[in-house]
Amino acid sequence: MVKPVVSIIVPCYNQGQYLDAALQSVVEQTYQDWEAIIVNDGSLDHTEEVAFQWVNKDKRFIYYANENQGLVKTRNFAISKAKGKYILPLDSDNQLINDFIESAVNAFVQNKKIGVVHGDAIFFGLKEGYWKVPQYNYEKMLVDNIIDSCAIYKKSLWEAVGGYDVNLPHNGLEDWEFWIALGNLNTVFHHLNKVTFKYFVAPNSMIKNFTDDMAMDTRNYLVRKYFKQYRAHYEKLYHENRELKGILKNKKFIINLVVKKISGFTIFKSKGNNYL
Repeated sequence: MVKPVVSIIVPCYNQGQYLDAALQSVVEQTYQDWEAIIVNDGSLDHTEEVAFQWVNKDKRFIYYANENQGLVKTRNFAISKAKGKYILPLDSDNQLINDFIESAVNAFVQNKKIGVVHGDAIFFGLKEGYWKVPQYNYEKMLVDNIIDSCAIYKKSLWEAVGGYDVNLPHNGLEDWEFWIALGNLNTVFHHLNKVTFKYFVAPNSMIKNFTDDMAMDTRNYLVRKYFKQYRAHYEKLYHENRELKGILKNKKFIINLVVKKISGFTIFKSKGNNYL
């Protein structure tokens, strides 16, 4: 059997009603040299039944069932089983545009320096409209997550940073930390400047259940983990970029920050938290 070029990673938790459409978008890809690894993260619905229907139809679908571990560990587990050179995380309620993989593989082939390929999205479900995803910018990424997890990247990069960070305080923003980690490796991100996937917004979507306090916990964790990077970039972020200055002022995380000059360098101090 020829080794697949792209491994599509599909973690599932109680989203069996959407899984069929997600996997249908996989088989409709114009590029067919892929495998799809479905991992059931302890679902209580009919996820397994749906998954087996696809496994029985197409040997490129591979199924695992684990006890509930959360999205981060589940995604890492699936990638550890992946045989492809490239990884494409696909949430089980989202859908791929049919030429996404082909366009990404072409970009990788044409420019060996590219490490990640991503594009724009269309919302559907409770929210509709076009999501114009910006080009990767490390300083903007320090402020907020600007790229969804549904991007294609070299598996070697996942290995280089030790996978998605299992120590994050909450599931749901693991791709944010991952993109920062790749930025620290000077990874080249390539934006396709077209829609590459459909993003489903449901009443029980993880991101809709993400509270301000949970987001704050994640930001605090990122500042602690990447303190040197935040310290090095903060003044430029705040003083030299008008767009980011507005974003920073409106972020609860930044509002609580007090910038102090000590011995010629900047430290971050938040309410009750000194990150030096």
